[in-house]
Amino acid sequence: MKILFFSAKPYDIQFFNKHNKTFGFELDYLETHLGPHIVNAVNEHTYAVCVFVNDKLTIEVITTLATKGVKVIALRCAGFNNVQLETARKLGIRVCRVPAYSPEAVAEHAVAMLLTLNRKTHKAYNRVREQNYSLNGLLGFNLHGKTVGVIGTGKIGKAFCKIMLGFGCKVMAFDPVVDETLRAAGVSYGTFEDVISSADIISLHCPLTADNHHLVNREVIALMKKGVTLINTSRGGLINTEDVITGLKARNIGYLGIDVYEQEEKLFFKDLSGTIIDDDTIQRLTGFPNVLVTGHQGFFTEEALDQIAEITLTSIDQLSKGAEPDAAVMLV
Repeated sequence: MKILFFSAKPYDIQFFNKHNKTFGFELDYLETHLGPHIVNAVNEHTYAVCVFVNDKLTIEVITTLATKGVKVIALRCAGFNNVQLETARKLGIRVCRVPAYSPEAVAEHAVAMLLTLNRKTHKAYNRVREQNYSLNGLLGFNLHGKTVGVIGTGKIGKAFCKIMLGFGCKVMAFDPVVDETLRAAGVSYGTFEDVISSADIISLHCPLTADNHHLVNREVIALMKKGVTLINTSRGGLINTEDVITGLKARNIGYLGIDVYEQEEKLFFKDLSGTIIDDDTIQRLTGFPNVLVTGHQGFFTEEALDQIAEITLTSIDQLSKGAEPDAAVMLV
């Protein structure tokens, strides 16, 4: 039974091949992303396609997959905003995902970005390598006692809350569903407006939907504390990048850390070090001294990659045998 991977990187091949020893699927890997340009490369022997965050599962692509006899679209990620789920449902293609792969991996990366921006360890590292031990320009602030606003308290947001409580922060959260265990641990829930207007640090931990696209925009930034630190390790579309740049220039946003970017499919997971990048927006962002950009690496730990491979292959195996995976795994 054949699974065709798109957007496959060496680490995908390493971890999926390791876990496939249990299942015995035929695995084929393509480095290109899935889209209308390549969908016809899928042949009639393909049972499932395995895709990632920047693959485009449009109506056209899913329709072609259906004509090729593909039965399963397996996302090796949690987000699914890149998939036309209704089309898959109509055409009888099952869609599964990995709803939680080491949430601590992403939460810890958000904290790493926060600490790097605050204490400027990336700048200190470069200075010391040039024998410059001056502290000028490296002034940070204590996290202890600061108010941290967490937007979304699913598994990743919950892990982030626990870490920030450990730093001695006051943690406020907004989520349509209150997690009573977090509340008992000391997290206070409030309205979205209350949280973003009270927080010294805001971290986004929610999926991207039609309702929260550009959740952080000019109007929302105006409600934030002047000099706020904003961290996004969820989805790039949660932020209106142009409005954030305006906020940075006006000094309303003191620090910005993003592991995701709205136009990342043209950039991330690629080595473009010898390329002239046409995206003026990302070039503008990386030019700010108080902005830290990483290339969607929040998930990138051994533990997370093990879980992604294991859960993905298990779901495909269950579907191929007529069994039903856990409800959280299945989208269609």
